[in-house]
Amino acid sequence: MAPSGASAGELCSIPALFARNVRAWGDRPAYREKEFGIWQCWTWSQANDEIRAIAMGMLALGLERGEHVAIIGRNRPAHYWAMVAAQMCGAVPVPLYQDAVAEEMAYVLDHCGARFVVCGDQEQVDKVIEVQDRIQHIEHVLYNDKRGMRKYDHTHLNSLSDIEAEGRAAHFRLEPELDKRIAELTWDSTCVMLYTSGTTGKPKGVVLSNRNIIATARASCEFDHLGQDEEVLAYLPMAWVGDFIFSIGQAMYAGFCVNCPESPETMMTDLREIGPTYFFAPPRIFETMLTNVMIRMEDAGDLKYALFHHFMEFAKTTGEDFGMPRLRNKQSTPTLRRRWRWFFHYMMGIGFAIETIVENAVRGFFVKLRHPIETRKHFKGRGPLLNLYPQPLRDYFNYRTGQVLVYGPLKNTLGLSRIRVAYTAGEAIGPEIFAFYRSLGINLKQLYGQTEASVFITQQPDGQVRSDTVGVPSPGVEVKIGENGEVYYRSPGTFEEYYKNAESTASTKDPEGWVATGDAGFFEEGSGHLRIIDRAKDVGKMADGHLFAPKYVENKLKFYPDILEAVVFGAGREMCTAFINIDLTAVGNWAERNNIAYASYQELAGHPRVLDTIRAHVEEVNRSVAEDEMLSGCQLHRFLVLHKELDADDGEMTRTRKVRRNIIAEKYADLVTALYDGSTEQYTETEVTYEDGRKGRIRATLKILEAETFPVKPAKKVAAA
Repeated sequence: MAPSGASAGELCSIPALFARNVRAWGDRPAYREKEFGIWQCWTWSQANDEIRAIAMGMLALGLERGEHVAIIGRNRPAHYWAMVAAQMCGAVPVPLYQDAVAEEMAYVLDHCGARFVVCGDQEQVDKVIEVQDRIQHIEHVLYNDKRGMRKYDHTHLNSLSDIEAEGRAAHFRLEPELDKRIAELTWDSTCVMLYTSGTTGKPKGVVLSNRNIIATARASCEFDHLGQDEEVLAYLPMAWVGDFIFSIGQAMYAGFCVNCPESPETMMTDLREIGPTYFFAPPRIFETMLTNVMIRMEDAGDLKYALFHHFMEFAKTTGEDFGMPRLRNKQSTPTLRRRWRWFFHYMMGIGFAIETIVENAVRGFFVKLRHPIETRKHFKGRGPLLNLYPQPLRDYFNYRTGQVLVYGPLKNTLGLSRIRVAYTAGEAIGPEIFAFYRSLGINLKQLYGQTEASVFITQQPDGQVRSDTVGVPSPGVEVKIGENGEVYYRSPGTFEEYYKNAESTASTKDPEGWVATGDAGFFEEGSGHLRIIDRAKDVGKMADGHLFAPKYVENKLKFYPDILEAVVFGAGREMCTAFINIDLTAVGNWAERNNIAYASYQELAGHPRVLDTIRAHVEEVNRSVAEDEMLSGCQLHRFLVLHKELDADDGEMTRTRKVRRNIIAEKYADLVTALYDGSTEQYTETEVTYEDGRKGRIRATLKILEAETFPVKPAKKVAAA
């Protein structure tokens, strides 16, 4: 099915969709980028001029059909244009992670056989030059940022702007060839090749066709009613399939504007300035946002602290009912009626605001309360105004008062005021974190997907959003559960193949098109929602027969602002144990408030008061885990706080921040052994990689702590085990 006003034959490629957008919305914003503190904007027509110039410049350099063009750099319009330009030439864009070290890039560049490499700046050019002596097929390196490039050998090194100028100068000669190549593109032409994160081995090149990307973009846009009025922030790695589907697939199909931040460091500021309506972030981003909020509240005055906890406690039970008017078609209400209704609501709610402020002022200034206020227990029905109206109306007025005093300002500070649809995926998000954002009135939902599926496998429809499921199959997607509990799917978005890896292709995708996800899960009876337990290879049994699902416990631990990362062990063993990384920002803020001096992450991680705090968090998680009949055996008996942060440069995580569990278990085998042999401390030495690529070693003696466990319910036998 093609968009209205065009036939399927005309819109069978990304360049064809782009041409449709130029014709239909030529004067509307297509791309924005913040540079030197100022937002620059390009309309669809202006972007068309830029992209065609780049494409003709690439033709002038000899780019052939079917060749691979590597793109390395941060999110910038010029890099997205280079991808579309490569597609126009009949070539295949291959985005790489910009924070990857030269050795990681070398593998991908060699595997895909790229002759052309587009780099963002001098740093990326240096990485390519470092490996160019081993990868002989790289002929042309193009760069976007000229700073620092003056004294380089430019024999095969060109500025992207110079390539554009060459393309414009030769447009009479090259335009016919460019138009011919665009016309040759079909549904089955390769759209992009994206490399997997390489959690268990070398990354694999996932070949995705125009059919995969466009069919998935169409279905997902229709599912959430995305149109040309949406605003998105393109800040996730360009090499990740999520960024490609959101910033190119859906952006081209729906015609909305893609906004690129000035730098990763300014992302949160730029997010507030843009105020996106459609937003995606992995759980780590939402966890970081929440951590920053809680840190700021700890530093806030007593009144502000008390008001925040008062209304957040109240919103836990009412936020989804009163905070998401978009789901109730509020837009259909006439403007005048809506204004009078809001005036009435806030005039009536002013009494609730006064009472709440007075109550919390007393509690904050005189009682000095410093824990979440259970207002519904202690203040329910108190005050003269609170008794005048039925409970639903009182709840409504209370929530609207909270909207003015807490929820609205908080969403504005986070840059989420205009969010209509927000998604999280990549890993399971902690239920408490999920509930926090939903209670603010943010329509945050979960999806489940993979690179091989062009992202979307399941989604949560509005009105069916829960923290413990990943929703129902996306439109056009079939999902089934194998005999061993593994999740399988097939869809129009299913990848074509793994590049140069027929064996892995055959083991992942069967002749009927069913793809093995590698995840264990099951469908709930009645609701039809899919629940993912964990990676199938990680799910197992403990020595006593209890189900072992480490990610379930890890996500609960990461809810606490003090805990950045956790790795749980226990498969085949008599008990579960864990490595824990503290969050240096959150714990460092706590240390400053309590006048605790520290010189490094290692010193702070080993501080007795920090260890006591982490122990308390572990025991709270144990209490929660004990209530889950299926996974109650996963309580942590012993744990340690690692002396260093897990790092992708050290091979302990992927570039998408996924833990490489097997590598960690092997690298820290002495610490794993100590967790199980009864030791109370363990000396260890660890090799680390510094930012400049140098290697070093850090040494530490780590304390191993015991945690209280709670009565375990009988294990529940499920097929997914």
